[in-house]
Amino acid sequence: MHYLSELIKTPSLQDPAKKHMNIHRHFYRYSKGDFIGPALKITITKARITLRGSHEYEDLIQEIVVRTMGGNDININGVLITGSDINEDLQNLGLDWNLKKSTGKTKNYKAEVSDKITAELLLKIIEKFRINSYLLLSFNVNPTCKVSTKKRIPQPSKKKVDEDDINKRVQFCTGVINNTQENLKLIIDLALSDFKADLPNQFKNIILLNNYKIEEIILPKDVKNSMLLRIIAIRKGKMFRSLEYDGDIIEKQYNIVV
Repeated sequence: MHYLSELIKTPSLQDPAKKHMNIHRHFYRYSKGDFIGPALKITITKARITLRGSHEYEDLIQEIVVRTMGGNDININGVLITGSDINEDLQNLGLDWNLKKSTGKTKNYKAEVSDKITAELLLKIIEKFRINSYLLLSFNVNPTCKVSTKKRIPQPSKKKVDEDDINKRVQFCTGVINNTQENLKLIIDLALSDFKADLPNQFKNIILLNNYKIEEIILPKDVKNSMLLRIIAIRKGKMFRSLEYDGDIIEKQYNIVV
């Protein structure tokens, strides 16, 4: 499940750094203030549905496309980036991906990916590594079953919320699937579940924004390392989700503890 879908279900997390790192890791770069979160744009035509997402929506776009493709094998390519040594996890999944440790100041691990795997295995990979990694994968099965993801994670936006360039940000990852009622339902269930009751039966365009206001940072008293303090500190504030469809706007607000 995408981390924002989990956060919507449980906005106030108990001990997030220990029990919910899959969600918490997306927030520990934030200090106090207002911040631009991930965005998703959905365009519907007669034949296809196109999903365009900013960074941190690539795993959801990949998941949605793979779930619509049946039992086909997939030629995938791209990059896996993670903050920990996950070689054992790769081996357990039967993956011969060469994970290399970085030599720079920021310690992480990276693997260049070029493989042919089943759709079932790719779903397992997405679910496994969305917890602690970023999968920047691309594949092209046919014109209505494909994903294209950039291979470099963008720098966090320093723009104010009202200066956000949505159309530029959502070029990070693009997925295309057939336009069917079943596929549209899948998108709504996985990406827009909290707006399900508000959406009309038919629409052509959707823009989903997620923005944050961090109001309080709780630091553990027994930790002296400044970098570790930033990582495990708890953030309290608000998440604002705004959904625009065909000119109409719906907004929802959540009190979050992450």
